[in-house]
Amino acid sequence: MSTLTALAQLRAARDGVAQRITTVRHCHISAQPMVLIPLKLAGEAAAPLAAMVGTDPGHPRLLVVPQPRNRDLRFAFAAGLAEVLLPYIEGFEKSTETVERRGGEPYERCLDAPQILVPNRPAASFAGLLGRSTRFRRADGPYPVHPSVPLLGRWLTYFGDRSRQPGSSVLLAATEALSLHWATGQSNLEDANLAALVGWIDPPPGMSGRRAAEEAEDPLLWPPAGPATDPGFDNEVLGPAMRAYEEAPTDRAVDRISQALRTQLEPTWRLMWRSVDLLRSLPEGSRVKDRWEIDRGSFTRFVERIAEGGPPQARRDGAVGAAARLAGLERARASYDVQRAHDDPLLMAEYRLSGEAFAGTVTAADPEHSEGEGRSRKLRPLITVRTGDPVRLTPGTTLGSPDRRGHAAEIVEIADEEITLKITKGMGRGRTPAPGSVPEPGERVSYTSLTDDFQSSAALPDPEQTPWTHGGPPQEYEPSDDDAQEEWL
Repeated sequence: MSTLTALAQLRAARDGVAQRITTVRHCHISAQPMVLIPLKLAGEAAAPLAAMVGTDPGHPRLLVVPQPRNRDLRFAFAAGLAEVLLPYIEGFEKSTETVERRGGEPYERCLDAPQILVPNRPAASFAGLLGRSTRFRRADGPYPVHPSVPLLGRWLTYFGDRSRQPGSSVLLAATEALSLHWATGQSNLEDANLAALVGWIDPPPGMSGRRAAEEAEDPLLWPPAGPATDPGFDNEVLGPAMRAYEEAPTDRAVDRISQALRTQLEPTWRLMWRSVDLLRSLPEGSRVKDRWEIDRGSFTRFVERIAEGGPPQARRDGAVGAAARLAGLERARASYDVQRAHDDPLLMAEYRLSGEAFAGTVTAADPEHSEGEGRSRKLRPLITVRTGDPVRLTPGTTLGSPDRRGHAAEIVEIADEEITLKITKGMGRGRTPAPGSVPEPGERVSYTSLTDDFQSSAALPDPEQTPWTHGGPPQEYEPSDDDAQEEWL
């Protein structure tokens, strides 16, 4: 936990209301997101019980499995979920744009991408697990399912994988998105309760956030946001309704189960759309658009993979694939942290406290200073910045500026509260710097050692050269009959 976040939590506890810990929104919120609230059967890892899903706050669709231990009913539920999700996803595949690539062929990219919102991280994990349990199914053979079920499984697996990518917004957990922007007066574990978290951020009129969070602990007022259900509800309401269905599987018994589950899902449905409104009320960070373009590119590539008849995602990565995935996640995390700090002065303040960044006023500038002679002469303007921040950087350190994209400087000298910088990038290609590219005396500037420059990962061996200790040369993956018959975990 950072220093400023800890301070914000103390203030929230004192004032009884959540405190903002960002100045902008650091995630993309679609104009028409798909809200998905799944519930699973207690004691089962991936046995779906119900789901409330839709893009219209006033018209959710409720899907129910009257007996989750019945295989046919589970796959009927998956087919019903596919009936809602797949048309939503396919609606984004039709509109594309041509993207020019420097040094390469232009390519097509979808103009937008789908976005699924779930209440919390366990719900996102359950969606991925549901995908794993359905993507190997087949529409023919000894255990046939509806043709839409394996396609749904591939998409749920894709969304589950992207949800672990730092900065991605195609599958967002509401509790994580809200906690990224507000600090409450309770623990991080308590913040995983969506009702309590929203209560701290947006309490009812005349009520403190602390009191609203206390009321959220009552499962009769605010049932759990899933995928687990309340044990009291399971024992007193759901259990008897399911036993009645087993004795007489009539429409009336199904309606009884559906109405019981609706009482558990509708409060969370309302909370989800309140969360969307809260997030939309924040101005979007300038680099959120860039990350959403990456999401759109990822979505486009997966659409192409399905269109080309590619196989379902393998159960697990090979050694080389796992190393490449881990390296990609590490780069994405580093880039995401830097972009958030560059977008947000409150986050940059953390780095100023630690000495990794500083802000100050330009006291002197030599915009035409150069190094070298003749044809090797290079323009290297000098500026002097006065700052009161504790600077724990050394001469020679390369710095970037969150206020100027493409701008780079190098520390020449640090003397008391004055820092001399040599500008190395972002001045144009002329013999004199482009207008406005060199800060002028009296201008307020900030610099940091955090940079978002792309760094390629270390070279990995070819899959054919993988040693036997890592599984040997990987074989081309094709789903087997065992995959098609795999039971729900």
